[in-house]
Amino acid sequence: MHCYDCAQAGRHDTNGIGACTRCGLFTCADHSRVMQTTVQRPIGVIPMTSVLPSRRLVCGTCRTAEAS
Repeated sequence: MHCYDCAQAGRHDTNGIGACTRCGLFTCADHSRVMQTTVQRPIGVIPMTSVLPSRRLVCGTCRTAEAS
């Protein structure tokens, strides 16, 4: 798979590294951001938050939208 943003710019040789967790488009290392997120799992009726954060990949467009 190739990066969507690179393909829009006319570059069709860039390999993607993963899919954005928000919009699902494939993105390369230059157009993606790795974000930290907390993980919660139910323990009975109380959600337990993990001490260690997990990672998620977002494209630059979704990262900008989340920050605004």
